[in-house]
Amino acid sequence: MQKEAILRKIQEVETLAEKFKNSKTIVAFEYKGLSVSDFTKLRNTLRKENVEVKVYKNNITRRAAQVVGFDDLVGGLVGPIAIAISYDDVVAPAKHVFEFAKENKTVVIKSGVIEGKVVDKSAIISLASLPSRETLLTQLAAGLLMPVQQVAVGLHMLTEKENN
Repeated sequence: MQKEAILRKIQEVETLAEKFKNSKTIVAFEYKGLSVSDFTKLRNTLRKENVEVKVYKNNITRRAAQVVGFDDLVGGLVGPIAIAISYDDVVAPAKHVFEFAKENKTVVIKSGVIEGKVVDKSAIISLASLPSRETLLTQLAAGLLMPVQQVAVGLHMLTEKENN
């Protein structure tokens, strides 16, 4: 019986390590004192963004982090910690956990991994504070169009001056 438990834990570590390898972003956060309904609400919000959130045993998470080379992540894995993993969107888990933490003071971002680099709480919050992709694209388009618009106005002013 004990051997089966050890094999099951080894399998859990390997599975989580594989998830860590394939992830774009990982956010580790404390959820102590969060009600089940609130945690379910957060989980559903993250699931809509294709972000997986789960509570793993800290030993399993520590060992998986060490397997993948995220040794700096290990120190923050103390107490009730949930892990949010995104395989597609770099910003989504940070943004949604951060927004949820604003409303629920029991949720505290501890650390995370952004594109293979272990980062602290401040880096996760900085990532969460970035505008959405659509907003950034709109700002870029506006920035590219502004010089063209100014040239057009300048040329129009020149033609008006020549006609007078």
